Amino acid sequence: MAEFFTTNLIEYVSLSEAWATPLGYILAAMIHIALLLNVVAVGALGFIWLERKVAGRIQDRLGPTRVGGRFGWLQTLADGLKLITKEDLMPAAADPFLFRVAPYVAFCASFAAYLALPFATGWVGQHLNVAVFFILAVLGIEVFGVILAGYGSASKWSLFGAMREAAQVVSYEVPLGLCVIVPVMIAGTMDLIAIGDMQAGMVWNWFIFHDPFTFITFWVFFTCATASVNRAPFDLAEAESELVAGFHTEYSGLRWSFFFMAEYGSMFLVSVLAAILFFGGWNGPIPITEIIGLNETNGALAGYVGNLLGMTNLIIKASLGVTVMIWVRWSFPRLRIDQVITTCLKYCTPIAAMMFLGAALWILYLPGGLWATLRLSDPLGHTREAAPDQQAAAMPADGERE
Repeated sequence: MAEFFTTNLIEYVSLSEAWATPLGYILAAMIHIALLLNVVAVGALGFIWLERKVAGRIQDRLGPTRVGGRFGWLQTLADGLKLITKEDLMPAAADPFLFRVAPYVAFCASFAAYLALPFATGWVGQHLNVAVFFILAVLGIEVFGVILAGYGSASKWSLFGAMREAAQVVSYEVPLGLCVIVPVMIAGTMDLIAIGDMQAGMVWNWFIFHDPFTFITFWVFFTCATASVNRAPFDLAEAESELVAGFHTEYSGLRWSFFFMAEYGSMFLVSVLAAILFFGGWNGPIPITEIIGLNETNGALAGYVGNLLGMTNLIIKASLGVTVMIWVRWSFPRLRIDQVITTCLKYCTPIAAMMFLGAALWILYLPGGLWATLRLSDPLGHTREAAPDQQAAAMPADGERE
């Protein structure tokens, strides 16, 4: 996109290349930012409405029904307008700078991680070869906004909630990183676009069905991701019975809403990441777009429609992940802080480490998968002759032979 703007600025506006190149990148960056802001903001509006509806159904009530018709579509928008018009209060003893900047630090950390998150082949704000590492690293910065909010509020209850959040996020980053390593090891790259494209084809090409260790790894990943975004039953940072509301107790109005925009943005982010790493990304269970020829080999329009369908597929998968998080919140009681840390250190971390070791051994001894290995051996254990392409793949290179 930046090259497109640069070329048109040179040809039609008669700008020099020295001026057109940076201006083209600035225009492309502004478009990417606007699109990603709509994903985060509109997604938060939809998921807050969905949370109220799911909670209502689980609790045998209807949820919002008045604003926006019988389904209450506009209830979240009405709440947003209410928060904008509410008075922005700050405790007298609070640190003015830290108190004001904390919500924006939390939101920017969640928003910046979308920069490297692809929604289809080539549809990404910034294509990075280390996209997985970048997303996990930037997403971890969100905890700084929480700590600043708790410390800057001059309230011991807010500070307790912030410290709980910091301990929880730092603890769960360890098993979360171990879980992410497994699909990265299978793919051999940290490029999310490459990982998604490797799972093209039928549903059994998805990494979650690669081996039993990866299947278990996904459930550990989902548990750790739920804890890392501070969702129940791991929401000790805002336990109402103990801390009133935790780190954001003293916030009101628009700044209060930024914390929840960051939370719902992070929920969608980790759900998209799970869909790409384990569930084929933008590839469906059946490669319909390839069957009917919706790819770039049949023209730019066909490629655009194919990517649009793939993005829709990815958003549906991620939305299902967010729905499960909401379902879990309203189905299970909140854990105590010692139970939260115990779940991380005594269960999630050892299980993730064992699954990583099992997946590594599986890749080492069964590189083509169990089915390919069984096809090359008879029931008596005699090895059959491999196919020519498998023989070529098994032949060592000249340097390795020497």
